[in-house]
Amino acid sequence: MQYRSMPGSDDKLSVLGYGCMRFPTRMGAANLIDKDAALRQLKLAIEGGVNYLDTAYPYHMGASETFLGEYVLSTELRSKVNIATKLPCMTIRKKEAIRPTFQKQLQKLQVDMIDYYLLHSLNGQTWDLMVSLGIMEFMDSIRASGQVRKMGFSFHGMKDDFIRITDAYDWDFAQVQFNILDEQFQAGIEGIRHAHAKGMGVIVMEPLRGGSIVGKIPHEVQKIYKTAEVKREPVDWALRWILNHPEVTMVLSGMNQDEHIRQNIDIVSDALPGGMTEQEERIIADVRGAYDDLLQVGCTGCAYCMPCPAGIDIPAAFKNLNDAHMFSKSSARIYHAAYMGIKTADGEPHWTSSCIDCGKCEAKCPQSIPVRTVFKQVQRELEGPLTKTIAGVGRVLLNKKVKPDVADAE
Repeated sequence: MQYRSMPGSDDKLSVLGYGCMRFPTRMGAANLIDKDAALRQLKLAIEGGVNYLDTAYPYHMGASETFLGEYVLSTELRSKVNIATKLPCMTIRKKEAIRPTFQKQLQKLQVDMIDYYLLHSLNGQTWDLMVSLGIMEFMDSIRASGQVRKMGFSFHGMKDDFIRITDAYDWDFAQVQFNILDEQFQAGIEGIRHAHAKGMGVIVMEPLRGGSIVGKIPHEVQKIYKTAEVKREPVDWALRWILNHPEVTMVLSGMNQDEHIRQNIDIVSDALPGGMTEQEERIIADVRGAYDDLLQVGCTGCAYCMPCPAGIDIPAAFKNLNDAHMFSKSSARIYHAAYMGIKTADGEPHWTSSCIDCGKCEAKCPQSIPVRTVFKQVQRELEGPLTKTIAGVGRVLLNKKVKPDVADAE
């Protein structure tokens, strides 16, 4: 495992951190963490040198912090890891709610000190609200009391607001979205360099864009990767490109398969700053251009927008739209029929046209996606009569009652 120093401290952090937002679950329920699988994978990561676990108040509908407290931080594993969690700024509306929320997190984690504490998912507006609620005084107090070692924030907003926030407080670190597609998105490389110049650590989230840049790869992108002298898997390209930047302290990965953990640990072991050649950097630039031409919506599948009051599976709808342009429209329509018209929680269809125009999803989306506008494109391209007919036939077949054979019954 490769380690990098957190600026201004003696902390040596593994360049690969474990993102606890994507723990394996049971029966598809976000709050039902598959405890055996999750604990096995955490131990595998820690044995491989990972020493940073990133969770947050809302992850797995609140179950992530509780799981870590019961099965990791109350055991001998505590001495091997740094724990990071986040104040849910998106739900804080009054000053009196801040400290009780923090205390509840300490209780769930079963600790009296949090190594790395973040204000969660800041943008300019959320930061201004938190300042009006006295957040700076609160951060000063939990630092002074020893309840928090390092203070930072995660960010989903405009670059100018990121720079404004980094300049407004004596932060230890910032967590930003950064990957081969998002070099200029949100804080972007300029924001990262600004934070680094101020002596802050930089932790990268969404390094694989929610998995959309690994796994199944468009033909146009495959052709570009094949021109490289050294052949690599897409995940290898993605992680090496991020860690090629000396300003980056760590990459967080939501690893929920054993093989992914082993693979990522192997990749980052020698992904050093400045380690990519000029030709390799040009390849990444070409890959970025190809994806820019193909992708229709920048959804990472984080599901912050869920649940939808109308029952729409928003991340699935957006994945199907992207797949229609990257791979096959006919296949995308079939998947769309399955996930929007058949495999729903109540067995009833919930097309994007079912939207009640409440706007809750847009308010919660960390990517600032104009969800309702994109819904119109989904409807034009994927929700025609053929798709709905496929879904209707599928529901009939699934719900058809099979009568027992009389002879067998006797």
